[in-house]
Amino acid sequence: MTSRPWRHATFVLGGAITAALLATAGLSLVYTPADPLAMSIGARLQGPSGVHPFGTDQFGRDILSRVMTGAVTSIAVGVIAVGIGAVAGVLLGLASGWLGGWLDEAAMRLVDAVQGFPAILSALLFTAVFSPGIVVSMVAIGIAFVPAFARLARGGVLELRAREFVVAARALGARDRRLLFRHVLPNTLAPLIVQATTSFPVAILAEAALAYLGLGTQPPNPSWGLMLREAQNFLGMNPWFAVFPGGAIALTVLGLNLLGDGLRDLLDPKAA
Repeated sequence: MTSRPWRHATFVLGGAITAALLATAGLSLVYTPADPLAMSIGARLQGPSGVHPFGTDQFGRDILSRVMTGAVTSIAVGVIAVGIGAVAGVLLGLASGWLGGWLDEAAMRLVDAVQGFPAILSALLFTAVFSPGIVVSMVAIGIAFVPAFARLARGGVLELRAREFVVAARALGARDRRLLFRHVLPNTLAPLIVQATTSFPVAILAEAALAYLGLGTQPPNPSWGLMLREAQNFLGMNPWFAVFPGGAIALTVLGLNLLGDGLRDLLDPKAA
């Protein structure tokens, strides 16, 4: 990794946008301009003003406050969904690549099956068994991320298990667990970190899509996707109702994608 990441424009811009997202989410935990759940029928569907900088929705709720609170939902879904995919995928990939044989073949066929199963379809299946909600979204999106992490981890194991330092550690009596988690996994972290960073905006988009379909965050809790769903019937009366949550999604995804691209360049040994 280069010693001067602040000179990488893509990384700096993506980091700045991501930092602003985190700051907004953190601020919303202690302060919002108004109660994001408070209704005021007399103030419904107003445009931006001094009292309501982003306007109000169909129930008179402050859109700025709901967008700020929705950032917490998006970050929580991204962190937990990517965490589920990363933990399950890395463990599966490590075991598959290290043990090989029929277990490796079976694990990769399972990965292929999961990869061909869209997250939205997974959410529909979970909804048929459980009530729709944010937990269903997290699990469904997390399962969809397992194949990417599993393939990266398996590829790292296949590349490193015959390297000299691994063979030497084995000759000194290191057990499989120590070889995997002390010698192999640390040397595969760079692509895994990049994958996690690029998966984060995908998770946010997937959560917004699921909320839009009614399978994710449920009313009255704020969610950017849910706000877009509620705004579709009022676009002629107050287009700002859709512009601000949609803009929040677009800006967040842009920032995280730039951050992921910057990390990929910085962690690439050839680029360094």
